[in-house]
Amino acid sequence: MHKKLIVYTDGGARGNPGPAGASVVFMNIKGEIVNTFKKYLGETTNNIAEYSAVVLAFEEAQKLGAHEMNFFLDSELVVKQINGEYKVKNAELGKLFIKIYNLRHNFRRVTFSHIAREKNKLADKLVNEVVDDALR
Repeated sequence: MHKKLIVYTDGGARGNPGPAGASVVFMNIKGEIVNTFKKYLGETTNNIAEYSAVVLAFEEAQKLGAHEMNFFLDSELVVKQINGEYKVKNAELGKLFIKIYNLRHNFRRVTFSHIAREKNKLADKLVNEVVDDALR
């Protein structure tokens, strides 16, 4: 069981909207990969896919018994919305925002940070795999 997780998430849609996927990479505090998850989302937008990846991370982290999570996303919009710097104006994103807001109360500490896309390669690779698999 890992009480503190480093979490990389990514979501993407081909065509925006288009076939989309979400992925999560969990690492321990030593930087070792603990687990990965990927999920095909069907037809949706990039932003919904990004939010869906965060929801997936919360749901899977609960199963692992985590207490703390430090999220790293390459979506500046999602990070700024979740951190309260930007307003959520889209109704569908608003529903996911509320879900994330409620899920985060199951954890002692949760942070969200924006990173460059180059630092999120594994999560990006998993999104592409799950979309490729669905399109075959």
